[in-house]
Amino acid sequence: MKQSDTHIADSVAASAWETVNRVVFPVKDADLTLPLYAVEWTRPHVDAGAQDVRVNQLRVDTKHMNRRNLMNLLREGAADASAPENSFTCLSRTELEVHKGGHASLCTYFNAFPASYWRRWTAVSHVRFVATAAGKGRINLFRSNGRRLIPPAGSINIDADAPTAVSGTFDMKGLMDGGFFWFDAQAATDSTLTVSDAGWQVPVEERRAKNRTTLSIAITTFNRAPYCMNQLKAIAGEASVRERLDTIYCTDQGTDLVCNQPDFEAVAENLGSQLTYLRQGNLGGSGGFSRGMYETCKTGKSEYVLLLDDDAISEPEAILRAVQFEDYAKRPLLVGGGMLHLDNRTVLWSQGEDIDGRQMPLRNAFGSHDFATNPLRDSPECHQRFDAQYNGWWMCLIPTSVIREIGLAIPVFIKYDDIDYAFRAKEHGYPTVSLPGVAVWHQGWHDKDISRTWEEYFMQRNRWIFALRHNPEPSRTMPVNVLSADINMGLHLVYSGIGLHHRAIQDLLRGPQYIIGIYSTAMASVRKLRSTFPDSQAVTDFDEFPEPRRRFVSPSTRPTTSIRRAIDCAVNFGKAMLLPRDGRKSTAPDVAVPTMESTWNAYNGVDSALVTSPDGNSVTWMRRDDRLFRRDINEALHLSSELRRNWKRLHTAYSDPRFTSFETWEQIFKEHPAPA
Repeated sequence: MKQSDTHIADSVAASAWETVNRVVFPVKDADLTLPLYAVEWTRPHVDAGAQDVRVNQLRVDTKHMNRRNLMNLLREGAADASAPENSFTCLSRTELEVHKGGHASLCTYFNAFPASYWRRWTAVSHVRFVATAAGKGRINLFRSNGRRLIPPAGSINIDADAPTAVSGTFDMKGLMDGGFFWFDAQAATDSTLTVSDAGWQVPVEERRAKNRTTLSIAITTFNRAPYCMNQLKAIAGEASVRERLDTIYCTDQGTDLVCNQPDFEAVAENLGSQLTYLRQGNLGGSGGFSRGMYETCKTGKSEYVLLLDDDAISEPEAILRAVQFEDYAKRPLLVGGGMLHLDNRTVLWSQGEDIDGRQMPLRNAFGSHDFATNPLRDSPECHQRFDAQYNGWWMCLIPTSVIREIGLAIPVFIKYDDIDYAFRAKEHGYPTVSLPGVAVWHQGWHDKDISRTWEEYFMQRNRWIFALRHNPEPSRTMPVNVLSADINMGLHLVYSGIGLHHRAIQDLLRGPQYIIGIYSTAMASVRKLRSTFPDSQAVTDFDEFPEPRRRFVSPSTRPTTSIRRAIDCAVNFGKAMLLPRDGRKSTAPDVAVPTMESTWNAYNGVDSALVTSPDGNSVTWMRRDDRLFRRDINEALHLSSELRRNWKRLHTAYSDPRFTSFETWEQIFKEHPAPA
């Protein structure tokens, strides 16, 4: 092995090492997911921002780009496009063969070691790379930092007819802002190179959890029995996960039952005591996950509980990585995973969630990043460490000690339960870490518009419950936040959404006991309320409506900056308030608006419009009613005043620990058994 100045060595004093990140390869759907595991090597290039702190790495400044910069960009693209293809083959879950003269890189989402996260949240001082290699070639070791500089960390020459163990040790320096460790494998021109059983190890003596830990998995499902069944099969078939598994609490809240699936009996027999099948009334995600958390703590065997969506597709290795990261963390953490897009498997839809607790806009660190077109090595923003404020409960590992201390989820059916829990945990000293290399595949949100569904009630109600719980005083912009939600929906002619928003504030003003009291009836009530609005009436056939009077033309001047968007909003809002129009008696819609074009400008001067749903399955005849909109705005001003006046009282009531206590949930479970 050729050593570099970064001290690749095998001399770290440690009694034993534990593999915490196995290098794995896909054995199913490899054609859809391979870039997440291994990619063709291309010539690495470092952009200017990595060396010049004045350059923004995340934006392209075309205004100041000169000819040389443009030509460099084009050459880099051409070089990448000319990279060799099919230079390696994944032989098994843990074995990679690099063809003669081929070159593969393991700087990928699932196989690069997230060193900066281990540096920040654990006491680990060194990391060891291990593998078994055969054939002729070279293993090149690399590290990166927060600015995505990629210094070589050493190389290992391979010339072995039989499988030979190789290793190298990395120190944990230069990782405060970000960075990964990884290896590339290059075969000689006259021989293949096989790399197997590769992984990243850490010293066992630096493990916080001194005993072997176990987990339970909490899955909640409602009438998605086939999806849930697939999740159970995937876990049942992964021996490494089952070695650490106490039981899966599968909480079935539906009428299309998982236990009636054809393969259920066989899977249940296979899992044995590692499956606990529960039934209860439909209590939403909050109730389903709380039941799994409750049962895990009540049984008292597991150190952790993993919340896992029923319709997610898991990378089983991610479950082990979350558990092992928790084992080494300096203090208990909530360890979350990213969400990869189910329909576009190489796209990272979300990794690292953030929210302003007072203003309440939702953000994520990396959204819609396609690792097939933008590999990890060439994506500087992905090498930076991001400290998430919360993680969605599509996948989240929570220590049972934390649950016993801070309680269960807020009893709100759906929406904001995961956000509130992470904030509550952090207030008690337990942050959330969204760990790269830990993820599930899940459907994204692009085919939903919550404002056009009954879910708008829970979204708006619970965002204000969240704000009340974590802020003793209202923000100065609170009335603006109330109004902005209504204005946005009103300018899109979604008056049902405004009605649900107002009902949401009215209900939360009554206090937490009222919210608990309507737990099982709220959904039916808001569905009924929404059905009274014309914009709720969707059909599946355009011919059920009259032909639009004119063809829709996309607005030629679309707002592109925050200032222009604000101006556009103000103009449209002023027209609605001062020059009210009425489209309720329109005999035919003015235009048909595709859902992607459903912006404020699209409705400028339109009395009624056919608007398709985000999922493309239905169409609604939206009718303008500016006088109703004006009354709604007056009602919003009144409700925001009421909310401000009662804020301190409501903060005290909603932040009472009894609201999320085991006792409160025990009563909810008792009052909502499974239907006979």
